[in-house]
Amino acid sequence: MTKRLFKLAILAVSLPLVLSSCLAGRFMCNYALLPEEHGNDFEGDRKKTDGRYPGVIKWYDDLHDAGVFKDTTIVGRGGFKLHAVYAPAKGEAQGTAVVVHGYTDNHICFMNLVRMYRDDLHFNVMVPDLHYHGLSEGRAVQMGWFDRYDVERFADLAYSIFYNDFMVVHGVSMGAATVMMMSGDNLPPYIKAFVEDCGYSSVWDQFAHNLKDSFHLPPFPVLNSASIVCLDKYGWGFKEASSVKQLAKGDRPMLFIHGDKDDFVPYEHLAKNYEAKTKGYKEMWIAEGSEHAMAFKDHPKEYTEKVRSFIQTVKKMDK
Repeated sequence: MTKRLFKLAILAVSLPLVLSSCLAGRFMCNYALLPEEHGNDFEGDRKKTDGRYPGVIKWYDDLHDAGVFKDTTIVGRGGFKLHAVYAPAKGEAQGTAVVVHGYTDNHICFMNLVRMYRDDLHFNVMVPDLHYHGLSEGRAVQMGWFDRYDVERFADLAYSIFYNDFMVVHGVSMGAATVMMMSGDNLPPYIKAFVEDCGYSSVWDQFAHNLKDSFHLPPFPVLNSASIVCLDKYGWGFKEASSVKQLAKGDRPMLFIHGDKDDFVPYEHLAKNYEAKTKGYKEMWIAEGSEHAMAFKDHPKEYTEKVRSFIQTVKKMDK
């Protein structure tokens, strides 16, 4: 066989594989970043949240109806209108908390943490709907990578409302990844600390796990193709969207939380994230027996006290 015929034979065999991987990559990108439900099922989310934390929706509704919780919007990255709710602390404010929700959630879904910060810890609260979630506009899920810039804008807004010099940013799941990714940026001095609860080490690592768990497929070539599609359509790739890389840059205190029975964002991600943070104060709390994003539900008192103690430690360090 001549070299030319050999090349043609290789092309004939490889071309269908390349085309199929491209199609699979496009499907994977759309499947992951354009879910049918993306925090837009408010009635369902209200029921789910109140089922997990009885009374929290009535608590929120009563305060919202009374004008304590107010709605606001900002213009986020790309010119999209992004929504949030905010409220002053119950009693004298000890700080301000920005609470960041997870994948396909909205501001309603972690009202348990909002109530913890406002009523138990006496913090002002700001609770955004991330890009493409809830009442916010957007093109697609950003998995925390570009969301971090929007959360930084919401932090600025919270500071302009409350003028409190001690701010903690607390995220769960994708919100936790957002927080970790944010921690490596050049941030204003009033952002003093972060709490991440069950966040992934990178978008690549998380999608590789999902691909294996849901479709029983290895990362190559589907994930590689999907990342290229994402880069072309949305301006970022799965490997660059890394909590680990951003954590290595940050030096502000962080509390890491993860349930040891988490198999959605595997428990192993905790060690990767924790070890990546080599500068600044850090704490770790493992929620025994907890599945994904269930640490507060399973251990509400311990969770609250862990956060309270962490904040107190950071405040002492900040004097």
